[in-house]
Amino acid sequence: MSLQSKVAVVTGSTSGIGLALARTFAKDGANVVINGFGDAAAIEKERAGIESEFGVKCLYSPADMSKGEQVTEMIRTAEKQFGRVDVLVNNAGIQHVAPIEDFPDDKFEAIIRINLLAAFYATKAAVPGMKARGWGRIINTASAHALVASPFKSAYVAAKHGIAGLTKTVALEVATHHITANAICPGYVWTPLVEHQIPDTMKARNMTKEQVISDVLLEAQPTKEFVTVDQISALALFLTSDAAASITGAMLSIDGGWTAH
Repeated sequence: MSLQSKVAVVTGSTSGIGLALARTFAKDGANVVINGFGDAAAIEKERAGIESEFGVKCLYSPADMSKGEQVTEMIRTAEKQFGRVDVLVNNAGIQHVAPIEDFPDDKFEAIIRINLLAAFYATKAAVPGMKARGWGRIINTASAHALVASPFKSAYVAAKHGIAGLTKTVALEVATHHITANAICPGYVWTPLVEHQIPDTMKARNMTKEQVISDVLLEAQPTKEFVTVDQISALALFLTSDAAASITGAMLSIDGGWTAH
């Protein structure tokens, strides 16, 4: 297990992609920090389940990713609790779908804060320790929308394009310290984030739920299948391995062929 005795922090990990990533790292031997909102009892069940199932330590951080000081404190707490942060996955994200002229200002700003600025604050806080230890893995959950655009998603596309730029810049800055920084760019994955945007898309495009799934969500993916959280987790785990030491600054598409168009 390549992550034995290492520590992984995964933001936005109480459900969906993030939870799958945290469980995958724990299965490989890492102590993990999970983060996100949700029902307290359900979160505790997941946290305790990770510890009992994989024999590692799991800490829950309630840090609000829209607040930079809380993001920074989450990294500090992980370092105090475990002595290190070796793997950072900036995964937290929210979505809103609306035409640009109708896009609520507060929604746009919240998406930028949670999808982009949180990654900046977490990375800034984690890099000094990684440099001191001479090893680290930074993995940003981007999106096919880090590479291409779609209508009615101006804030999300802007944030994910920003994640691409942040990833590349950090990769260059830390390259001589045995630290890599990469972005995974999934197509549509069946998660709560995707499921919850369907009603807005139905309204924006005047479509039924079935039409949104077939003609919007999967229309761009030649496989006509949703990407799975297990597939994303497997890629992330590979990026933490020594075999991936020369992969850095990369935008790694896992999108059913979407960006091959």
